[in-house]
Amino acid sequence: MIEFALLLLLGGLGPVLLAEALLARYEVLAYAAGWRTPTIARPTGMPYARGADPDRPPDAYLVYLDGIGKRRFHDTRDGGRLVKSLIDGAPELRVLGQVQPYSPLAVPLADRPVWIWLRRHIGLVLFLHNVMQIFVAADRRYRPLYNRAVGSQIACQLRLAGYRPDSGISVVLLSYSGGAQVATGAVEELWSQLRCPLWLITLGGFHNGANDISHARHLYRLTSAGDRIERVGTWMFPQRWRLFRGSGWNRADRAGKITMHRLDPATHVGPLSYISPGPRLPDGRSHLDRTADTVIALIRDSLSTTADADGPLP
Repeated sequence: MIEFALLLLLGGLGPVLLAEALLARYEVLAYAAGWRTPTIARPTGMPYARGADPDRPPDAYLVYLDGIGKRRFHDTRDGGRLVKSLIDGAPELRVLGQVQPYSPLAVPLADRPVWIWLRRHIGLVLFLHNVMQIFVAADRRYRPLYNRAVGSQIACQLRLAGYRPDSGISVVLLSYSGGAQVATGAVEELWSQLRCPLWLITLGGFHNGANDISHARHLYRLTSAGDRIERVGTWMFPQRWRLFRGSGWNRADRAGKITMHRLDPATHVGPLSYISPGPRLPDGRSHLDRTADTVIALIRDSLSTTADADGPLP
């Protein structure tokens, strides 16, 4: 009986997975061929960035790349609690949370008419769409196109938020789960367009390790022994294995550019996740509080390191 139920499930998902795989590839190919132009539209009244005073240069720009729950411009995984905690705890940062990491054309999934119907009737399809986009971004055939598309999207949003190329102001890419595949892939394009001091922070990062991150100053890997999904990523992608010394991940690791910070006993999702506001740690903080505090401390330490190394900005 169980075997029969599994066969029915796989039989039903098979065509859906095939359709999603084709649709995910279509979007990046449409971008590359110039059939469609990435959108820069935002909801009415939504600022280009939040946090630091837009009339003064911030200490740094923080771009948040959400996990596969990202479906609209507004933060969706946790209702925006992580971004709000970062803005409240570090008012010197200018924070962008509207980037669409799973759309090379920068179109929110929830705003597409067919997906509105699907969301009401087959919510699983929305989840599968973003999962497939991660694997397209990791596929060596499409990875350069995907990286350029989303890297350009991030660079465009930073310019709209006031970033000036060659200004020397740091840019931090904070990514959750599959957002790490996009963040590591965006490094080269961001460096090419903005020439900015660039820092990466991955939170339960799920990525294949193939992207070249040599133009990033450092990558901070926030993880936990209780995060099984992140651990699966380190097993399933050969470029994350030490055997593949030439991968972008392993080259960065040998160069001393990757530092791991443990957030035990957090899990990837659920009531004990990195961004859960409920359960309390022994020090009285929630998982969300500890994650936000850790991210802010890493950013401030990185900015201090940059200032010591580069001297005062002109």
